[in-house]
Amino acid sequence: MTQGEVGRRRVASEPSPTRRALGRVALVLLVLLCGLTLLGGYLNKARCAGPQFDQWGRSQPDYKERTERDACYSDIQHLWIGRDIDRHVFPYIGGRISPDGELSGGAIEYPVLTGLLIWVGANRVHTDAGFLLVSALLLAPFGLLTAWLLGRMSGWRALLWAVGPPLVLYAFHNWDLPVVACAVAAGYVVHRGWGRRGADRPLVQRATAASVLLAVGFCLKLYPAIFVPPLVLYVATGGAGGRELPAGRRYDLVGAVRVAAAAVVTAVLINLPFALLGGQGWLASFDFQRTRRVDITTNSIWFWGLRPYSDPSNLPFQQAIGVVSAVAVAGSFLLACALGWRRYRREGSYPWIQVSAAMLCGFLLLYKVHSPQYTLWLVPMFVLLRIRLGWVIGYLLADAAMGIGIFRWYWEIEFGRPSGIYDSFAAQAVVIGVWGRAALLAGLFFAFLAARSTVERDRPVPPGVVNA
Repeated sequence: MTQGEVGRRRVASEPSPTRRALGRVALVLLVLLCGLTLLGGYLNKARCAGPQFDQWGRSQPDYKERTERDACYSDIQHLWIGRDIDRHVFPYIGGRISPDGELSGGAIEYPVLTGLLIWVGANRVHTDAGFLLVSALLLAPFGLLTAWLLGRMSGWRALLWAVGPPLVLYAFHNWDLPVVACAVAAGYVVHRGWGRRGADRPLVQRATAASVLLAVGFCLKLYPAIFVPPLVLYVATGGAGGRELPAGRRYDLVGAVRVAAAAVVTAVLINLPFALLGGQGWLASFDFQRTRRVDITTNSIWFWGLRPYSDPSNLPFQQAIGVVSAVAVAGSFLLACALGWRRYRREGSYPWIQVSAAMLCGFLLLYKVHSPQYTLWLVPMFVLLRIRLGWVIGYLLADAAMGIGIFRWYWEIEFGRPSGIYDSFAAQAVVIGVWGRAALLAGLFFAFLAARSTVERDRPVPPGVVNA
């Protein structure tokens, strides 16, 4: 008997999981609390909206100064001008990108489903304040859905999402709530299924539905695509304890291919109409991200760690770092999958959620852009995996320092205030945010890989580990 077979037999002999889902009343309370947090997030951003507007519907007076000084900047409000959103142009079809990276004609730097969501939010409004409000109304249900799904899977741990500071800071900073909901929903259908049969549905059926959700997420923002390979490996190894392998098979390769194909086909079908009707505008969103330079707005270790070579005017560096960053991210993905495989050989279950979380850490740490709202991508992993509370608190503190400090620092630089590292608390907060997050992401990469999932089985939990 191989080591993996021993692990599968050990896992299969464990008692069935204790029900973790909250009752109806508790779930309602959780969702209500999340709603209050989302309201706080909207009010935080709405501080920069109005009360007057210029001829383009831009908030006045002193829009730019207020958004930076008061740390209430939102991409939603800001992009009202400059992407033809205010002109209600349908996205992508007539879009293009100039040689210097400027988007026009309806081109948007986000995937197609986010572009459609942006267009819907802007279609009946005429000011950036109206656009922010309607967009918040469109996005909020996805935040509530995420809270409900996390509560169903992991109980009161979902409070880390529902009432956490990131939801106040970033819920309406950009269009990220729908993609987070897709990623969390994918985990839900894998482990809880749907309908009366629930988790009794075959693993391949549940994982295929999850891969479709991840592909939909890819068409909102790209990151859910990285969760497909770990899911494929989970299916190939038969799920928890290998219990859902076909009889007499060591691996379910047919099921794994089906899951991977579902993601590819879904992504192609969603993108194909835009690629055919407006190929130039559709490609512009990918070209924008590919050619984006690391600079003071990208918040990545590549800009801050390689000064002064990382100046945006240093074109050879910028071209090289695009390649280096991509290779480093890919390397972190391979490492996470390999370490997950080693754990599978030891324990008998491929830890697909843990590997997905580690891959996300690798992306956040090593990609050339680290936008503030990316924290929303990570918070569900704090819920779905048992890690020590210190990791969570440390990351949220470093993130808050960055999320607030960066805009105050921009204001100090642009409006002639003292902004040096020895003169400005905002500059110090940015340093803490950049390098604090980087160190924590590096540590979390391995902490996630060693963690136990909260959605499958009850196991002894060491002292100091979050276990709501």
